[in-house]
Amino acid sequence: MNSDAANSIVNGTAVLGIELGSTRIKAVLIGEDFAPIASGSYDWENRLEDGVWTYALDDVWLGLRECYRALSDDAERAYGVPLTKLAAIGVSAMMHGYLVFDSEGKQLVPFRTWRNTCTEEAAAALSASFNFNIPQRWSIAHLYQAVLNNEPHVSDIAVCTTLAGYVHWRLTGENVIGVGDASGMFPIDSDTKQYRADLLDKFSELIAGRDISLDRILPRILRAGEYSGKLTEKGAAMLDLSGKLNPGIPFCPPEGDAGTGMTATNSVEPLTGNVSAGTSVFAMAVLDKPLSSVHTEIDMVTTPSGKPVAMVHCNTFTSDIDAWVKVFSELLTVTGQPLEKTVLYDTLYRLAAEADSDCGGLLSYNYYSGEPITGLSGGRPLVVRKPDGNFTLGNFMRSLIFSAMATLRIGMDILAKQENVTLKQMNGHGGFFKTETIGQRLMASALNVPVAVTRAAGEGGAWGAALLAAFTAYKSDGESLDAFLSGRVFANTTSTCVQPNAADSASFERYLERYVNGLAIEKAALAALT
Repeated sequence: MNSDAANSIVNGTAVLGIELGSTRIKAVLIGEDFAPIASGSYDWENRLEDGVWTYALDDVWLGLRECYRALSDDAERAYGVPLTKLAAIGVSAMMHGYLVFDSEGKQLVPFRTWRNTCTEEAAAALSASFNFNIPQRWSIAHLYQAVLNNEPHVSDIAVCTTLAGYVHWRLTGENVIGVGDASGMFPIDSDTKQYRADLLDKFSELIAGRDISLDRILPRILRAGEYSGKLTEKGAAMLDLSGKLNPGIPFCPPEGDAGTGMTATNSVEPLTGNVSAGTSVFAMAVLDKPLSSVHTEIDMVTTPSGKPVAMVHCNTFTSDIDAWVKVFSELLTVTGQPLEKTVLYDTLYRLAAEADSDCGGLLSYNYYSGEPITGLSGGRPLVVRKPDGNFTLGNFMRSLIFSAMATLRIGMDILAKQENVTLKQMNGHGGFFKTETIGQRLMASALNVPVAVTRAAGEGGAWGAALLAAFTAYKSDGESLDAFLSGRVFANTTSTCVQPNAADSASFERYLERYVNGLAIEKAALAALT
């Protein structure tokens, strides 16, 4: 038994981070050395209902309770003591989307997640009016689209928030949001770290005559380390059905998965970068100067402390890979030769690493939903090959992985070639990097930049949420998030850094050329399969 970890639980000095991801809700408990000491998870999936990608809020709470139960059971089983008190809690979730409630707290329409691409009209109009790129998945785009559609619920909106903001609100009673998460709702002023006042005024002009006030319905913005409420009795009961967890635990500001990804990879200082690779993928570059122009492919967001960040976000990354792995797993199971999930992934990724440099002529498109970077309003996963292609399992997997990285690379080329943003390395985290070095090697080669991964990278955003909570609980007076992470969390952390492989880079360049030329195939499939 780890006595330090047990003492952290008994003394209430451990910190809890929770992240609601696209396919999994994850909770991580960390000790005073910031290392994970217990974890829990719950698998879930979005649903396409009436043309809208959504999660039911009942599923949010079912998943949170089951995830927390798994974590508390893991802690008690490992250390022999119940989890009753904590130094702090941090909640993170998928950014963007549209969650709106009336003055009584009643949800007005089903949760419209980041995955929806139904706000093209609103996003284009706002981008033009603001002279600032407003992606379709941003909360303000969803709100304005609802206005343009004359949806009756709009006049009843009292709260418009994100998934992390909603969970935090219910657990603490505080309708607040971290600046990083807020930056995916509405543009942020880099000086004040608040919603841009000039654009709030522009929006008011656009909706003149309607009873909507963004000042009233958007959550109050907080920066990393600022007080953001405590766990209420009602919140404790909602999270822990056993009744063991005591109320009164302080929270850090709720953050989006981009902010926790930056935190988990120590990528919050200017000219640092990270790539979060899971169901979706986004690459972040913390800027030292503004971009020269507006790019529809680049989001401008912030770190959890409010520094400007350029983000390339792709709606789909491993979804198609995961779907095929599931099929392979089913085949193995019915033949009586099942493999553990991690072993199956490791095996397939290693085959991909050893495959033909041209992927045997195979071409894949991993689009499950629309992808604004390549101008697609919807998605149809595809595998295309010529009759004389070398159709092997390794080539198939390499094609799937290259397909997942292709759209990301298209976006990253804008930063590198048009804005001259140069990063010394990208820090990777998320499930894609769990297979040792293979994911790093292929990602580094695709982006032409070294990719580093720390030992806790597989814990992803939940660990990042825990670190933000630890910053709230343990920061010194005047200590910045940058200094806290570099000087205390990562000072003795080892990481592995993989350089781009010349052969893999050349292989990916050839694949990317075929991928771009073949986008017409994906567009035709979208038109034909409606």
